Amino acid sequence: MLDVSDAEVQDLRSRLLQTRWPTAWPDSPAEAGIKAGVLSGLVARWATDGDWRTHEARINALPWHTACVSGTEVCYLRYDGETPRALPLVLTHGWPSSVLELTALVERLAAPSGHRGDAADAFTVLVPALPGFVFSRQRPTLPPDLPIHELWHWLMHDELGVIRYGAHGGDLGAGVTSLLAQSHPEALVGIHLLAVAAPSQLDVESVTVEEQSYLGAVEAWTAQEGGYQHQQATRPATLASGLSDSPVGLLAWIVEKYRACSDCNGELSRPFTEDFVLTQASLYWFTNTISTAFRPYYEHAHGMRDRVRAVDTPTALAVFPRDHTQPPRSWAERTYNLTRYTQMPRGVNFAAHEEPELLASDLQEFFADLR
Repeated sequence: MLDVSDAEVQDLRSRLLQTRWPTAWPDSPAEAGIKAGVLSGLVARWATDGDWRTHEARINALPWHTACVSGTEVCYLRYDGETPRALPLVLTHGWPSSVLELTALVERLAAPSGHRGDAADAFTVLVPALPGFVFSRQRPTLPPDLPIHELWHWLMHDELGVIRYGAHGGDLGAGVTSLLAQSHPEALVGIHLLAVAAPSQLDVESVTVEEQSYLGAVEAWTAQEGGYQHQQATRPATLASGLSDSPVGLLAWIVEKYRACSDCNGELSRPFTEDFVLTQASLYWFTNTISTAFRPYYEHAHGMRDRVRAVDTPTALAVFPRDHTQPPRSWAERTYNLTRYTQMPRGVNFAAHEEPELLASDLQEFFADLR
């Protein structure tokens, strides 16, 4: 799967050791972004860590599969459920993530008895790599030849012969999952989401006080934290030129989102180990996919992707208290056939990595009546 040459590893280390750090601002506020002092320890570890081959071997040992779906090669992880009647389930990651972020969740879903669960709740789990992201061997065209949700359905239905299956997604993956259910309601037994699409049509006079509060919170978050979305949606090629040439710039861009969108109170090491963060950054660097990983933002902003209009498939929404979007139940019900709404006791955007037990339990309970 991964085959990084010694020359590529040495080139990365040389670039890191020759980093030109920015001139520090006096009394720079935290809101201004990641400071060089915060990054310096991670960069020093990245430059001197001689353990890449261990990480590479661990990643290559995962249950990788490939399929040619309508002319596009799709790479995915497959974890067979511990029981023959395990429900097929496709999971979709987001940005700046990779399939690695979902492995702790997947292990609990495929083999629940090994995690104090019931074997009857097992799933056979497929985790495809988003086109243009880490582990995706084929770069997507512009506009896409085949929408991602159609690739997923083709993989599940045509390639693997699955008639009925479930799906889960957060962040970008929530949009893919929603479109999958909208386009193929006959195939989806249910979908589980960490975020929902806004209504395609909205009567302003019908908006409740709770919904107004939610929309105000989204607006405030976008103004304070949404600069990365705007840049990736409007000028991604300009940004990618810098991040594809500077590993420290790439690391800073990724770490900024991990800090801002996780339940860490500014301490990145609480939810993410240095190994995890540096492995993710290494994967984006060695595969040179940060540019193509920006494309969903640009394509969505420019009307190149399908929109979620109405989802009739039974839908569950799990809302984590530190997530930047916490839609009330009524807001989700405007677009989805919402049959389960869970307010989690803790956790945030990267729930599959930070709170795999909570998320696995919610998925198992939701799909228990739909199997």
